[in-house]
Amino acid sequence: MKKLVLFGDGDIAELAHYYFQNDSDYNVVGFTVDKEYRKEARFCGLPCVDFFNIEKRFSPSEHYMFIAVSYNSMNELRSGKVQDAKGRGFKIANYVSSRATVYPDLSANENCFILENNTIQPFAKIGNNVTLWSGNHIGHHSVIKDNVFITSHVVVSGGVEVGENSFIGVNATLHDHIKIAPYTLIAAGALVNKDTEDYGLYIGSPAKKSKTPSNKINL
Repeated sequence: MKKLVLFGDGDIAELAHYYFQNDSDYNVVGFTVDKEYRKEARFCGLPCVDFFNIEKRFSPSEHYMFIAVSYNSMNELRSGKVQDAKGRGFKIANYVSSRATVYPDLSANENCFILENNTIQPFAKIGNNVTLWSGNHIGHHSVIKDNVFITSHVVVSGGVEVGENSFIGVNATLHDHIKIAPYTLIAAGALVNKDTEDYGLYIGSPAKKSKTPSNKINL
């Protein structure tokens, strides 16, 4: 089995440990976080080490890494740590649940976290560093670009393009053949039936753009 180190020591890291350990060909051997955030020397019964000195404990030539953090700063924190890990020589893992409905030609790239009961239809494309929490529908010919976080029970209809660093809240619905601009934040339960604008916050059904830009929301 491939040896895996998880970046993070919160709820998402604990969940990632469970999923990788029980439903993948990776063996989780430790955790790492930035020194100022490290609370304990062990997490989930495994060593948790300072990321600054990670190579002294876990060799990049022998270990994969997965960045198990949330959507902070419109996914910029997670994407930044992916680049940091790659810069240190680590290969980046991804996870696709055996309980997700996917097709053999699905391209799921580095640091993707695709949980159970996602339905990803043929010809859909998933970028790098994409989180699909449980129970979403990703329609045919849709494109989910890099650094996106889609929560649960979201419907992405056919032919939709979701731009980089977007966040889509629980139970949102995206109408077919629309473009979600980069850094769009779609609130829970919103119905989006037209293209969005960069850094837009969209609320309601049908969704309307808020005066507050997405990068001013404390995610």
